[in-house]
Amino acid sequence: MITGHVFIATSLDGFIARSDGDIAWLLERDDPAEDHGYDAFIADIDVIIMGRGTFEKMHAVRPWPYHRPVVVLSSTLTRSDLSEDLLDKVRVANFSPEEAMRMLQSEGHRKVYIDGGLLIQSFLKAGLIADMVITSVPVLLGEGRRLFGSIPTDISLRHEQTKSFPSGLVQSHYRIEA
Repeated sequence: MITGHVFIATSLDGFIARSDGDIAWLLERDDPAEDHGYDAFIADIDVIIMGRGTFEKMHAVRPWPYHRPVVVLSSTLTRSDLSEDLLDKVRVANFSPEEAMRMLQSEGHRKVYIDGGLLIQSFLKAGLIADMVITSVPVLLGEGRRLFGSIPTDISLRHEQTKSFPSGLVQSHYRIEA
């Protein structure tokens, strides 16, 4: 069975980026001496699905930071939008969350990292997220791109654990209850 997993940071007021997509507020508060668990999380992941906005923010980063295959879900991007060095690392697909997961399951993938605010929202609405690790950064942005949007019904979560870090970051792990 294929499952979707989230690992993301938000401001204390629930924003993952400023309105223009800027995440400098996050990067300047990330203490590289602290282990926030990303390496352990990604070690257990087979493939990454990211949204167009996240890909556009990351596509110029070199060296390419992902060591897992990446699928970008977009209705506007195509393979021709990829730089030559990413052609063997990134696929672009115009799929719904359900179609993307069926495709990846048919390829033998089991654990999928879902990355990007709108994408996470659509996977949550489709019931395709198993758990979420959400790190709260001690800053209030006031406005920006929210992690969570409107949902048609309540989504019940079971709290698994919470850790705090000397930098002030607080990380909580939630399991989605079916």
